[in-house]
Amino acid sequence: MSPQRLPPLNALRAFAAAARHLSFTRAAEELHVTQAAVSHQVKALEESLGVPLFRRGTRSIHLTEAGQRYARRVREAFQILQEATDTLRDQCQAGRLVVSTMTSFAARWLIPRLGDFLAAHPDIELRLETGMSCADLLGGEADVAVRMGPGPYDGLHAEMLLRDEVFPVCAPSLLTGDHPLRTPADLAHHVLLQDAGLSWEVWLRAAGVDLAAVGLDPERGPGFVDSTMSVQAAVAGHGVLLGRTVLVADELAEGRLVAPFDLAIESNFAYWFLCAPDRFGSPRVRAFHRWLTRQTATACLARPISRILPASQEGGVIFNAQHSARPGPWS
Repeated sequence: MSPQRLPPLNALRAFAAAARHLSFTRAAEELHVTQAAVSHQVKALEESLGVPLFRRGTRSIHLTEAGQRYARRVREAFQILQEATDTLRDQCQAGRLVVSTMTSFAARWLIPRLGDFLAAHPDIELRLETGMSCADLLGGEADVAVRMGPGPYDGLHAEMLLRDEVFPVCAPSLLTGDHPLRTPADLAHHVLLQDAGLSWEVWLRAAGVDLAAVGLDPERGPGFVDSTMSVQAAVAGHGVLLGRTVLVADELAEGRLVAPFDLAIESNFAYWFLCAPDRFGSPRVRAFHRWLTRQTATACLARPISRILPASQEGGVIFNAQHSARPGPWS
């Protein structure tokens, strides 16, 4: 049959759906058209082919022998078209994987570890996009997002990667000197670096510090909106920072920061892997997901603090109300 004599594509789609469901009504629901439209398309196809494809009963339809043979070949043809379309889309994207995440997470944790992923997957062209707001994953702005937030995220494929712990960190030089850090109450003699959204008061009360007795104002001290800057200030010895495990892991491992007290509070927010449900089957998304879950599992094993209080036990939220009320994933 020449291309000019092929039946219309819509008629073939209507026939394939009706053959699969053995129902014009259910085929219409699948195709988002009326039952009459499906019936008309199938009737026109039968007239074009010159052979009945269905036996119609009062309340049911059944494929004729010719209809069964034709349905099988039409189904195979649609599968070939789908495979060709998927292959072309993958080739046109040239292996690109767009990952959306927070600037602080990218700079302090993700980028130092990315070399391992890139070496293992040289065919994947990674594009990293950072910002406070999450990309529109359902709209295709990014393939994957790694975000921090309370969850859950309706409509998305969402997996919790890990929860952070929050605890004081400082440069090693602050452990000694005129006001050595031996107990949490000693923080009254030091500058408290304020990382936006984190509550010093919650941690201090959990540590048993009587703020009034020691004259400690938990909100006093230089503030930073960007966690990268606050970590740099702590490394430089400008004060004591309420740090997050993920964002200070490398500095602790290298000895540029230390944790003077063995007490952490589990964050009431978590890091999440997010993507559109139909993107999770992509080989590139799967590869990044496998690598990321291995990396975060390793991070969970390398906890620097042994005494960790759950967020519900410490009597407050470690992230303050201004940020906790913020809708959607954030950092």
